[in-house]
Amino acid sequence: MMSTIKLTIEYDGTAYAGWQRQPNQPTIQAAIETALTRITQQHISVIAAGRTDAGVHARGQVASFQSDKPIPIHKWRLAINSALPHDISVVSSEQVPESFHARYSAKEKLYEYRISRHPARPAIDRNRVWHLPYDLDIPAIRQAMSGLIGCHDFTSFQGPRASTSDPMCVVSQVSLSSDLMSLIIQIQANRFLKQMVRAIIGTLTEVGRHKRSPDSIQDILQAKDRRAAGETAPPQGLYLLQVLY
Repeated sequence: MMSTIKLTIEYDGTAYAGWQRQPNQPTIQAAIETALTRITQQHISVIAAGRTDAGVHARGQVASFQSDKPIPIHKWRLAINSALPHDISVVSSEQVPESFHARYSAKEKLYEYRISRHPARPAIDRNRVWHLPYDLDIPAIRQAMSGLIGCHDFTSFQGPRASTSDPMCVVSQVSLSSDLMSLIIQIQANRFLKQMVRAIIGTLTEVGRHKRSPDSIQDILQAKDRRAAGETAPPQGLYLLQVLY
């Protein structure tokens, strides 16, 4: 009998060319599918909630697959982890209805971006934060963030060579926490365009450095032109925190 299995996955994306399988490139999807092949002796395709880019991390990526192997549900996590590299870990495994689809069943995703404001460049966390050792106007960033809430055309925050027939996204919340040495921004939405979060973060940091006005967000959205927004923040500060169903 075929079962549908849902995995929640954590990974350090530093050594990988993103989630999606690519020829001659190490990817998260390839590592998980290879592990499943070793366990089941079958080729199994895994579907993810979101295709993270090269260097992007996850604490709550969700993937699903189907298998007819009679493995107890609680043992899938242990079995897969035994065949995975150390920088990828299945946090949980559970059986779900056959209709479940990791991507299309998702209601919202929550991303987090981490910035180090320390004067010295990080060593241990060099692949886990964006080092930005500048004074940032936090109230100005908060003001700009409010302009992102709601349903908008996010074409101006879409990465190059991205193709989508629907640039509309509904951002339900944007939050910020900071201290003298760090800045963390979380963004939750029903969907995200390619590199959308990183483009938003790059733009918000320009607001924080007084390179653009907090009120410029509306003009950027209305421009529907990537050149209207700020730089694309580097991938290492970005984490897929949670997928909501």
